[in-house]
Amino acid sequence: MQPPLRGSSSSLNMSQKDPCQKQACEIQKCLQANNYMESKCETVLQEMRKCCARYPKGRSICCSGFEKEEREREKLKATSGRIPPPPQ
Repeated sequence: MQPPLRGSSSSLNMSQKDPCQKQACEIQKCLQANNYMESKCETVLQEMRKCCARYPKGRSICCSGFEKEEREREKLKATSGRIPPPPQ
């Protein structure tokens, strides 16, 4: 039996290193070291947001959650007329 084929529709070439992987690893290390309290890792979370902003959407798999967060903020901005602060 052969393993299932991976879809080729992803814009991220799996042979390339994810450009924001380093920041994603830093977030994991920080969260583990701080008992998963996001407030203690705001600096590394902000670095991840900066990294994700440097690349087109879909370029970094590590950024998918941050891209979703950004879409939700944009949706709220459009409906309320103001930008909510990033989650703490």
